[in-house]
Amino acid sequence: MGRTNFAQSEVPEGFKYCLGCEQIKPQGQWHQNRSSVDGLASRCKTCKAAQGRASHLKTAYGITEAERDELIGSQKGLCVICLEAPAVHVDHCHETGKVRGVLCFNCNSGIGKLGDDPDKTRRATAYLEGNSWKPILVAPGVYQLPS
Repeated sequence: MGRTNFAQSEVPEGFKYCLGCEQIKPQGQWHQNRSSVDGLASRCKTCKAAQGRASHLKTAYGITEAERDELIGSQKGLCVICLEAPAVHVDHCHETGKVRGVLCFNCNSGIGKLGDDPDKTRRATAYLEGNSWKPILVAPGVYQLPS
């Protein structure tokens, strides 16, 4: 199953053949590349973006797009924290690098801002539930947190 090769004369003026999707598209759908003969990249913007996403998943998290899609499917397409928004951001442990799941933007950034710290998350939950975690003054300038 080889690729279709187009002779330059088969591609109309103002268009270019994409090596990724194997389609002829208008030249406006390409990034510039000064080192190429025609001054345009070899893949269209759509294919270049898809290649970038796949490369990012592999280098940052060690998973493929198929593995990410499988995780999302196992979560019914929803963020496992809020159970409302679509799962689109891969969440991982910053210490081990292990992928934990796929979250929505807000939940992923929320646990990130809490430093991925379960104790901070528990205190935040208690606070939201009305159980304040106010420090107790035990001596002038010395405070103790409730256990």
